[in-house]
Amino acid sequence: MGKVMSKVTKSLKSWVMSQALPLHDNLGDYHVITLGGGCFWCTEAVFVRVEGVVDVESGYCNGHVQNPTYEQVCDGNTGHVEVVRLRYDPKVTSLRELLEIFFVIHDPTTLNRQGNDVGTQYRSGIYLSVAGDLEVAKSFVEQVNKAMNGKVVTEIEMLDNYSAAEDYHQDYFENHPNQGYCAFVVAPKVKKFLQTFSNKVRA
Repeated sequence: MGKVMSKVTKSLKSWVMSQALPLHDNLGDYHVITLGGGCFWCTEAVFVRVEGVVDVESGYCNGHVQNPTYEQVCDGNTGHVEVVRLRYDPKVTSLRELLEIFFVIHDPTTLNRQGNDVGTQYRSGIYLSVAGDLEVAKSFVEQVNKAMNGKVVTEIEMLDNYSAAEDYHQDYFENHPNQGYCAFVVAPKVKKFLQTFSNKVRA
């Protein structure tokens, strides 16, 4: 399983880095995009380091229970996905650039799974706060899916029923870098981002 995922990740990384994709010329103040790519400790740890991202919050979305607890979400009965909600400056980092990073640091081809983390709460998803971002997200995912021979399972939906995760989940990697999961799962994802997108690392 590990070798297969490694091949998928390397192939996707090569494709993303080879593309000269147009930027998302969205004007205005800060924009919001919410991403589900497995455990939110991982995705949060990466995006807090991205230039132009001014706030990252771990949370739950697109389920049918109001303000679920972590335990309820992990039971798999609420329909929620673990996500990070990003507030970013589109004049510094575009939506497409955020999606490029997102698709390199997680595996978009495994349904309801990232590595050993299994469950619907770990599904790959892009959740939009404004309809204007829909075409950008769809176009990008279509290109990735073509490059991955139709294996991408990432869902694209409007953000619904979002709530912040419990306080102890926020900045988890920063507060517990030596915890087992952080050291062996989160840290390699952070390292991959730093090596692959050195030009987008926050100063």
